[in-house]
Amino acid sequence: MYRDIPEGLRILIEPVVEDAGLELVDVTITRGRPPWLLRITIDTREADGRVSVDRCAEVSREIEVHLDAAEAIANAYRLEVSSPGLDRILAREKDFSAACGSEVRIETRRPLVVDPVVRWGTFLGGTSDDNSVVVLNTTGDTVTIMGRSRSLDFPTSAGAYRTGFGGGTWDGFVAKMMYFWLLHYKSHCNW
Repeated sequence: MYRDIPEGLRILIEPVVEDAGLELVDVTITRGRPPWLLRITIDTREADGRVSVDRCAEVSREIEVHLDAAEAIANAYRLEVSSPGLDRILAREKDFSAACGSEVRIETRRPLVVDPVVRWGTFLGGTSDDNSVVVLNTTGDTVTIMGRSRSLDFPTSAGAYRTGFGGGTWDGFVAKMMYFWLLHYKSHCNW
């Protein structure tokens, strides 16, 4: 995700991408036996994935010059610059907003470890059909839950992106809850 890009790399790469009239979406480094793989994902400002192969090649050459001049990567590396394709990642807030109304597949960068010890529990939902799809960030005393709802009375919090059912078959939701059953935030997103 964008926020996980190492700051030193982001500072070198993002200005090059922005000078090309594009946006930086993600940077991943696969370490191991050299050459390492540095994979950079770029997109248009409209987030439509319409970056040509020639534009990717131009940006790649310019990024390589900056990385090599700064000696930013200690080992030999292979650079890949591409735009989001069919496997578009949801890396920025605008990517999540653009995915509203679409079915998405969730993959985590780290394994999801489920602790078999239940420390606390609560009910989350309204009076209709609600299901949690993904539970994230189960660290400390908070849990973030993503799911879908058909409830017109699903609880939301002040300042939520959307506080009511948006119509359609399902609404998606993201909720962060504290260990003492407090709904920290929750927002709707049409599915």
